[in-house]
Amino acid sequence: MTGSTPNNDDKAHVRGQLDLSGAQWQSGGGDPDEEHVEVAFVRHTDGEMYAAMRMSTEPDGPVLVFTMTEWHAFVAGAKDGEFDEPW
Repeated sequence: MTGSTPNNDDKAHVRGQLDLSGAQWQSGGGDPDEEHVEVAFVRHTDGEMYAAMRMSTEPDGPVLVFTMTEWHAFVAGAKDGEFDEPW
């Protein structure tokens, strides 16, 4: 596609191959019966650690995968209010 942004997927070798079967999912607390985000830190066969994020109500649903650099940037942005609602 002409004029499009290049897709630099640095996790292409990980996506779909990260073994989450033994992941220890963590949440930030709150009511365990309510929907919330869960995070697990998992080592891949490439030797790197990755952060995986999913919704508690969809344990077999989609999982976001972050490199540790991306994860630290995400957490810093969240702490700084980068993702707060604009109103």
